[in-house]
Amino acid sequence: MDAALPLRKTRAVDIGACDHCGEALTPDAVREGERAFCCHGCAAASTWIRESALGDYYNLRTSPAGRVQADAADFGAWDRDVVLAEHSRIVPGGREITVLTDAMRCAACAWLIDRALRRQAGVLDAGANAVTGRVVVAWDPQRVALSTLMQRLAALGYRPWLATGEAREQAQRRERRRWLLRLGVAGLGAIQAMMFAEALYLDTAQQMPVATRDFFRWITFLVSTPVVFYSGWPFLEGMWRELRGRRLGMDTLIAGSTLLAYFASLFETLRGGTHVWYDAAVMFVLLLLVARMFEQRARGIASAQIDALARARPALALRERDGSVEQVPVGDIALDDVLRVAAGEAVPADGVLLDHAASFDEALITGESTPVRREAGEPALAGSICRESSARLRVVRTGADTRLSQLTRLVEQAQSARPQLARAAERVAGGFVVALLLCAVATFAWWLVHEPARALEVTLALLVVSCPCALSLAIPSALTTAHGALARIGVLGVREDALSTLARVDRVVLDKTGTLSNGRPELDSVATFEGMDAPDALAIAAALERGSMHPLAQAFAHVEDDLFAHGVHALAGSGIEGDVDGTRWRLGRADFAASRTDDGAIWLGDGTRAFARITVRETMRDDAREAVAALRDAGIAVELCSGDSADAVASFARQVGIESFHARQTPEQKLARVRAAQAGGEVVAMVGDGLNDAPVLAGADVSLAMAEGAALAQRAADFVVTSPSLLRVPQAIVLARRIQRIVQQNLAWALGYNILAIPLAATGHVTPWIAALGMAGSSLLVTLNALRLGRRERNERRAA
Repeated sequence: MDAALPLRKTRAVDIGACDHCGEALTPDAVREGERAFCCHGCAAASTWIRESALGDYYNLRTSPAGRVQADAADFGAWDRDVVLAEHSRIVPGGREITVLTDAMRCAACAWLIDRALRRQAGVLDAGANAVTGRVVVAWDPQRVALSTLMQRLAALGYRPWLATGEAREQAQRRERRRWLLRLGVAGLGAIQAMMFAEALYLDTAQQMPVATRDFFRWITFLVSTPVVFYSGWPFLEGMWRELRGRRLGMDTLIAGSTLLAYFASLFETLRGGTHVWYDAAVMFVLLLLVARMFEQRARGIASAQIDALARARPALALRERDGSVEQVPVGDIALDDVLRVAAGEAVPADGVLLDHAASFDEALITGESTPVRREAGEPALAGSICRESSARLRVVRTGADTRLSQLTRLVEQAQSARPQLARAAERVAGGFVVALLLCAVATFAWWLVHEPARALEVTLALLVVSCPCALSLAIPSALTTAHGALARIGVLGVREDALSTLARVDRVVLDKTGTLSNGRPELDSVATFEGMDAPDALAIAAALERGSMHPLAQAFAHVEDDLFAHGVHALAGSGIEGDVDGTRWRLGRADFAASRTDDGAIWLGDGTRAFARITVRETMRDDAREAVAALRDAGIAVELCSGDSADAVASFARQVGIESFHARQTPEQKLARVRAAQAGGEVVAMVGDGLNDAPVLAGADVSLAMAEGAALAQRAADFVVTSPSLLRVPQAIVLARRIQRIVQQNLAWALGYNILAIPLAATGHVTPWIAALGMAGSSLLVTLNALRLGRRERNERRAA
């Protein structure tokens, strides 16, 4: 046995529980002598473990094993060249792959996996990490297939899946290791340099022998060189880029100050001068590296959403075809394929549930912490986790068209955007560098005339203490943290400058269908004319609405028909028309579809005659009233503006507590009302989801589109609310206001610090190493102040 494993001899099962996984036994439990198992899978796993002389696993474990799935998937697709090329890497003697499993719960699990795999012929090496849930396997494909090894893991209760996004994770790990190594070198070098510098500083009476003094200086030179040129390489590289681009920035000032201190010290060492400043150079690099790593941590927290989205979609899927089930790469999935998703697995593509209801964890996509129950015929989103029981679904969107891929692109766009406020801060910092260099030249000239021995020291301290790192970090760190906090509650920023506008909102205009309502309308009644019967009318309506992203289309999703519409064209605010079986049909408002007086119902006609009148029911979102109240509490006026009938709009307005509402509004009329409010000096936010909301979403000062709505509406919006909760709207506004305060605090501190520090440094009251400490402390302060927003948001979510 491994000495590193804990010596606890705790049994993880109780009487009446499975001897392998610890689950409660049922009347049809499998019994083998004194041991009982919940299923044949667990019994087979236990038998293999004991026959392989690995029975000590049961004594070592501190948590029960995972239940062995009787219908474990076939891993044959893992042996395909396309899968191996993407997810494994070549190593001496074979290939190596990293897989994930969530059933590894203690060190004994890792011990068992390690030995079980190593006993398979052809395995070169194996290692399991119980903390991360990762299993690394190196094997010889000529001797054993990867699918055989994965089948062994699954047979023990450790169902594996491919670690998607592995390339991104490896690149991030390599980058973190490089930064940590640089920080370690800088830390060790700074400690040694300060020790020798302290010996020189303590020689206040200048009684140290010259040979000893020079020895300390050369030793300090040796330990400082790797710090300046290895640990400080990111700043040197940044200076080179800035100089090639013919601009002066923060890296130019950092690298220039470091090189000035280093080479001036080397010059003084060579000529036996009075002062050296190696300690200032290494402390500058060390403290700036610490500040830069805090900044990267802030960005990493904000970009965690995109990393999670990149890993959300599985690499393989179970597809039903010709009465059999096969495992295929996600890239081979096509529209209308029928997929099977086991409990605990991620949905590989957007689809519609078949057979029965199922629960899905959509926390990553929508921000909802509790699983959402979907009935047969309702959508299941790629990246959501199937809970409780397995599900079957028919694929409706694949690849880049899935909601998960769209959200990934939105997050990437938000992370890469450079807000105007951040660009302005960088321009100010660039101008500040120029002014600082001029001030440094003047300071050096003054001290050179009055006290030449201190001229270089004072100038160096001035350059270091006033480095505009805090000014350059003040806004980007805050905005990055804000976008991360918004993403965690289910609000994705699309436009780079929308956050500052959202903080100044005075009025929110809400759409009704899909915004205040839950977006799942149901058929209420069908009246027919001209000899048309109800099933035929619904079949034609369903054919016209098939593929439409308008919320009302969901009312016809359960209608079974074999009709198809061609040449479908939507007229925003009126309805939809297309050819069905050679006849041109219209579906929508009465005046559009049947040349009748509008009465709020949905009409089917040919443009002049009415063939059916269809009414639908809509239910209000559970939190609509609470969201409206939260907006009012924030001092924001709320208005309802909808294209639906007056009665329906008035009813919704009364239910949610909105006093100002307008019905039968065309897109042009909605936009006109927004323009009128803007002309009155108000900052207007529009919340909508439909195709007809796109013009007003684009025309409002800031706009939020519900993720269930039309893609055009999302492209026109500044934010996409991925959560089904309308409460995300007031929460986003509150977060935006908080971030505005943090930005103001950061800017005030950065400017106040420089106003105080520059005169002190110019008058010789600050030494270079103290200047480096003050500069790094200032940068850390603004970064930590920005991270405070993320901590507060997480605390509030936990409390909720």
